[in-house]
Amino acid sequence: MLKLAEKRKVASLATLGNLAETAVSVPEYGPESQPEVSLVGAFAQQLSALGVERAFGVSGGAIALLFDALVESDIELCHFRHETGAAFAAAEAYFAARQPTMVFATTGPGVLNAITGMSAARWDGAKVILVSGATSSPQRGRWATQETSSYTMPQDVLYTKGPIFDFAVRMEQASELPEVLRRLGQGFSRPGGFVAHVCLPMGLQSKRLEVSQESLRLNMRAPSVCEEDVADCAALLKQSKFAIWAGFGATEAAPLVQELAERSGAKVLCSPRGKGIVPENHPLYVGVTGLGGHDSVTDYVTHEQPERTLVLGSKLGEATSFWDQDLVPRGGFIHVDIDPEVPGTAYPESPTIGIQAEISHFLTALIKHFPEKSARASFPVIRRDEPVPLPAQGHRPVRPRVLMNALQRRVVNATDALVLAECGNSFAWCNHYLRFSSPARYRVSTLFGSMGHTATGVVGAALATGEKAVAVVGDGSMLMNSELSTAAQYQAPAVWVVLNDAGYGMCRDGHGALGLSSAGVDFPQVDFAQMARAVGADGVTVDSEEQLDDALNQAMEASGPFVVDVRIDASEPSPLLKRFESLIKQGNSKNVAGWEA
Repeated sequence: MLKLAEKRKVASLATLGNLAETAVSVPEYGPESQPEVSLVGAFAQQLSALGVERAFGVSGGAIALLFDALVESDIELCHFRHETGAAFAAAEAYFAARQPTMVFATTGPGVLNAITGMSAARWDGAKVILVSGATSSPQRGRWATQETSSYTMPQDVLYTKGPIFDFAVRMEQASELPEVLRRLGQGFSRPGGFVAHVCLPMGLQSKRLEVSQESLRLNMRAPSVCEEDVADCAALLKQSKFAIWAGFGATEAAPLVQELAERSGAKVLCSPRGKGIVPENHPLYVGVTGLGGHDSVTDYVTHEQPERTLVLGSKLGEATSFWDQDLVPRGGFIHVDIDPEVPGTAYPESPTIGIQAEISHFLTALIKHFPEKSARASFPVIRRDEPVPLPAQGHRPVRPRVLMNALQRRVVNATDALVLAECGNSFAWCNHYLRFSSPARYRVSTLFGSMGHTATGVVGAALATGEKAVAVVGDGSMLMNSELSTAAQYQAPAVWVVLNDAGYGMCRDGHGALGLSSAGVDFPQVDFAQMARAVGADGVTVDSEEQLDDALNQAMEASGPFVVDVRIDASEPSPLLKRFESLIKQGNSKNVAGWEA
């Protein structure tokens, strides 16, 4: 069995290889056919052929036939406790294994519950398909139980391409299946994310089909790179110092990003989702921008003043940039992204050269314009924010910085486990203090930023790889949705490290910074270790810094799901000051005038 790091490397290389040309088999239906099968049976078989290995969801009457077909198929079925958690798990399973995943949901509340997780998958760039049920046409408008039709649900949101789905359809005829599969095959094989919704009315699921052995071959190619554009970019970058700002879209091109930096001497900034694209101990690495970011970034752009910045695979949205004008170089941005709508959007008033390209293809072409070695690579390293080790002193409760030091030692440095950081103070602490040498080791969702994403996503990541996955989460997120019971049922090797401060810590800190009331953000402290044991998992409570190492060792050695409930010191503010500054500048404060003055 491949170790986790090797699995991720193989998956990444396979993905990169598929970008050049991907052949997708789609079944045809006709007279030269095999014995009849049900529509849902054929659908499950063909989703497996398209690379879907796992399905996450909650069953219900309207998808009972689909559920049964999944049980009989080669797709590994994971029955969750809530559709939102299932969708988050499906997204993180995709990122962990780089294989498209499926979410299944019944009518009414089932499909609506899944929408939050599907939105997060779309924002983050996952490849996930939601398959749901719908009320059959003869029963629509007649108050069917959990009716899902134009009488009760917004059709344009659920069943059309738009902000949530790259492709969506409610099938009404079995003859639509080949075209639906063709579109899914195209989506799964293209670069970037792909989030789809296929709705199967109850009366359609049992229809019989004759499936041919013949198939249609689809050869998908990534957008080509214009050599003239690359040469022009190289000429501009070679005129003077430039910086590289790497985002999540450059994850699979990490070796090429590092090679360009070393050939050119360019310093590298990264977004929170891009941590590890260049090892965070590399001499050319400056720091993280945005949420939980580093002051060394501001120091760099202020003192070295690069003429241009090459942006690779980042939207430069608020969580990455706070739209800070200090980060805009004199000569502007050269912004490369697979999505042509991204360049220039975050900073519309700044000069931007937009390049639509797959990052690996662009960098492969660009690197040819730089020599093997450059004198710039010997530039002195500027000051970089480094975590200061704080020795455990028996402090009660645990200082979050001490917890981060322990996580770095016992999880990041000592294992190859994937680390996922939850929305809120958790990802601020992790973004700021943890250091990674590979982007495959860290996952954070700063775009959609839904609480509960990581608390449930860690189960999907652990099930997809069969290896340890560690979620750093807040107690508020654990109370929303954790899927602990699901993890116990499937013995997922998932670990939750809970920052337990008996309240919504980010709200508590933010309200104070914005001059607002903090009433209602606290709640009774919960014993999450006991909760874990109650559902069949295991856990330990940490209320002193001296207990951290032993507790983390227990968690990493456990064969099944494990919760480390850390009672943290809520008086230590998280590194989110710039987020609060951004809110104040947007007018979300009682003291905007005072701030601007």
